[in-house]
Amino acid sequence: MQKIIAANWKMYKTRDQAAQCAEALADALRTAPANPAVLVFAPFTCLDVVAKAFAAIPALAAGAQDCYPADEGAFTGEISPLMLRDAGAAWVLVGHSERRHVLGEDDALVARKTTFALEKGLSVMLCVGETLEEREAGALTAVLQRQLESVFDALPQSRRDALEGHFAVAYEPVWAIGTGRVAGHAEVLEAHALVRNLLARCIGPAAERLPVLYGGSVKPANAAGLMGLDNVDGLLVGGASLDPQSFLQIVGA
Repeated sequence: MQKIIAANWKMYKTRDQAAQCAEALADALRTAPANPAVLVFAPFTCLDVVAKAFAAIPALAAGAQDCYPADEGAFTGEISPLMLRDAGAAWVLVGHSERRHVLGEDDALVARKTTFALEKGLSVMLCVGETLEEREAGALTAVLQRQLESVFDALPQSRRDALEGHFAVAYEPVWAIGTGRVAGHAEVLEAHALVRNLLARCIGPAAERLPVLYGGSVKPANAAGLMGLDNVDGLLVGGASLDPQSFLQIVGA
């Protein structure tokens, strides 16, 4: 299975800043093996400069932070998978907690985005995770099951059979994103085992070949410990990915 270290730059970096950061990553990883894959989910305005810096480097790929499930149309402020691919994106992040809990996206919309992006040739990283209130209420299993099954119920069988290499799940406890609080190893092990079992219920043995990443206040100091846990196949990094040296330390872990 290919492991993945992914950067989510969120709403940070101008084009010049993105180009400088991407070029630093490209210089450092030019001869790196393609496993782990290193993805950068950049702002839409920076996708082309990131993709240009990463061109022809097997370990690196550019991704977008969201998409809309239509080729084109009267959807002011949205962006289509075709536009993203034209700008150089190979991946798209779908269902990030900030999209769900700040901007109000529901499971049905996340499922539509996932299905459409895959249909249009983008690889998808699907984000799932619970709020603090849901965890304290004992709803972890129910939340993860709802979020995953809503997507797989919308995926036709032909798509389910072709996910390997084009689909990953990022578990991100909402209470650990940008708070400095990291889920303990026992909490990560529990959640990732649940995700793996739920994937197996949805698609059978092929679930073992889909990467499951952890995201939530990942830093150079905790990256190696997280990567050493069962069912942790990569990391989704927020704030610590904005500095190339910090992010390269995480990749090296």
